[in-house]
Amino acid sequence: MNYWLMKSEPTTFSIDHLIHLPNSTDHWEGVRNYQARNFMRDNMRIGDQAFFYHSNCEVPGIVGIMDIVQESYPDFTAFDPLSNYYDPKSTPENPRWFMVSVHALQKFDKTLSLSELKTYPQLHEMVLLRPGNRLSVTPVSKKEWQFILALNTGSQS
Repeated sequence: MNYWLMKSEPTTFSIDHLIHLPNSTDHWEGVRNYQARNFMRDNMRIGDQAFFYHSNCEVPGIVGIMDIVQESYPDFTAFDPLSNYYDPKSTPENPRWFMVSVHALQKFDKTLSLSELKTYPQLHEMVLLRPGNRLSVTPVSKKEWQFILALNTGSQS
């Protein structure tokens, strides 16, 4: 199993939006960075888990957990001229962008804020915390995953 962190602006799509959808499942659309796309297209597998991260908000941070329930497929929003994610260079015959489907597993009781995450030496190598990182999809190591889960339950060491 691989672990991930996936960012979304809560005013666009929040963990609450995902939880309240049928089966708490939806596609993760609109990724328009090639490296983030490659993570989804080439590395995400059914059963992988991801932290849901709220970005570009008052308190950015990890707000829950989801799992990957469908591996990558073309991001159809890129084909729709009325979509905010439209890309005229992406076509159904030659898609440029991909998405996965995710399912909400857990909403955290409180946000694990970016500022809090930065205080832990155990997370100093986490891709999210690297200077200049702005990727919306990043890998998370198993050790980082376990440490963050412990933070959420209050049993960190």
